[in-house]
Amino acid sequence: MPNNWFRSTKVAGRTPRFRTVGAAVAAVLLGLSLAACGGAGQGSGAGDGKPVVLTTFTVLADVAQNVAGDKLQVESITKAGAEIHGYEPTPGDIRKASKADLILDNGLNLEAWFSQFVEGLDVPHAVVSEGVDVMSISEDSYEGKPNPHAWMSPANMQLYVDNMVKAFSELDPDNAAAFEANGAAYKAKLQSVKDEMVQKLATVPAAQRALVTCEGAFSYLARDAGLREVYIWAVNAEQQATPQQITKAIEFVKANNVPAVFCESTVSDAPMRQVVEATGSAFGGVLYVDSLSEADGPVPTYLDLIRHDSKIITEGLTGAAS
Repeated sequence: MPNNWFRSTKVAGRTPRFRTVGAAVAAVLLGLSLAACGGAGQGSGAGDGKPVVLTTFTVLADVAQNVAGDKLQVESITKAGAEIHGYEPTPGDIRKASKADLILDNGLNLEAWFSQFVEGLDVPHAVVSEGVDVMSISEDSYEGKPNPHAWMSPANMQLYVDNMVKAFSELDPDNAAAFEANGAAYKAKLQSVKDEMVQKLATVPAAQRALVTCEGAFSYLARDAGLREVYIWAVNAEQQATPQQITKAIEFVKANNVPAVFCESTVSDAPMRQVVEATGSAFGGVLYVDSLSEADGPVPTYLDLIRHDSKIITEGLTGAAS
């Protein structure tokens, strides 16, 4: 179903290992082509007749499911706990994608593997970050490039919802009214959770309003809540936490008497533990960004993620953590 709004985002790979994805795609597509001779088709909806929407990570899948309701089958390529930046697609991922009716990706160079993943697949996809007020990375080798973590602002996520409503309505016009209604209801929840977040973080005294994390993934949240963001590395990559980066974080925490520091769930907190040891600052806890938890974990939904992170940050910076 060609559509001008659906596009193939070209994302430059950051390390040589991503070059192997194209070969994997070619091999799987060859197998799929042979299987097609036996009658295999796309958009099977696992036999229930619903169009299949595939997202690149679990946060998008949760939001997309709220917009889709019971009209579409929504699945995530990556699983709970996966680190999205350097994910390496499997042949099974490619086979699943080949049968989807629509793929949603974040864009903004988040999914370094994505362009080769979709190369050769005759499946439309939509970039859900389209229209956000993009912040640029200000440090390291990524300086000047877009910070991809736009979903960490619930205000931005409302734009994501608009883009999903548009994409789903073009995919399944008969249910456009349902997608519009679902989107409006979920946007109201997003506004509520944003108001809660801002109100909670407003209780942090001015002198303590510095958010120090492992990755620079909180620029949009910090902008919403009026926090200063400091991080060890700008973007998760294969080589992380150089001595210079750790030293810089230590110096900032000491100079500003930062009461607590944090790290994300999908990376090792060992570098931040070095900062804690060198400064006496507390480790405030684990924050979630790139992935939801399992259903019985602390952040099974995006709304839970924002509430959890707001709580952990506030308690850490005010010394209220138990």
